[in-house]
Amino acid sequence: MTEAETAATPWLIKGREYMHCNCAYGCPCQFNALPTHGHCQAIGAIDIEHGRHGDTDLSGMRIAMIVRWPGPIHEGNGEVVPIVDERADERQREALLRILGGLDTVPGATFFQVFSTTFSQVHEPVFAEIDLAVDIDGRRARIDVPGYIEGRGEPIVNPISGAEHHARINLPHGFEYDTCELGRGWATTTGPIELGLRDSHAHFAELHITGTGVVH
Repeated sequence: MTEAETAATPWLIKGREYMHCNCAYGCPCQFNALPTHGHCQAIGAIDIEHGRHGDTDLSGMRIAMIVRWPGPIHEGNGEVVPIVDERADERQREALLRILGGLDTVPGATFFQVFSTTFSQVHEPVFAEIDLAVDIDGRRARIDVPGYIEGRGEPIVNPISGAEHHARINLPHGFEYDTCELGRGWATTTGPIELGLRDSHAHFAELHITGTGVVH
């Protein structure tokens, strides 16, 4: 590690994550392939059950994001609206924005840090109520950020029988999660980034992530 990396404020997050993008079920990005439609649009949110950034307690906080890239993520020119729980005090807001912005993180270690290198525009952070419920085993989620995000996640269903389809992804060296449950989602966003996502990839995961990467 470099001197800058070892001097970074240590942090960790444990909690439940819901991510939803415009790709087909499963999302080719999870397999180092190009996005289904050639570009990426997504929302994401995390309910932090236990977290800290240095001496700042982040437990009970929530964060979210709206992101968009004109092509594959690695080609850059993306934009993001970072969203932080309105209940956070000044220190918590600063800490959460640093984590979302990929700071205090070893390069390449987390999706926050990797995404941060691909944004050409970071919109003003939003401090708002984040109404979020994530049922990982049930593959269901609901998110409402007034004025910014309204969305839901559901299980994939068999088109013949209507039965719920159960599939998951395990990434032993992933930079976002270790294992996620797969589903589908719908979302509408307003504000600086307007999206309309319909019946496309979603995943639900138990996160344990730090400034040095995912704990597998």
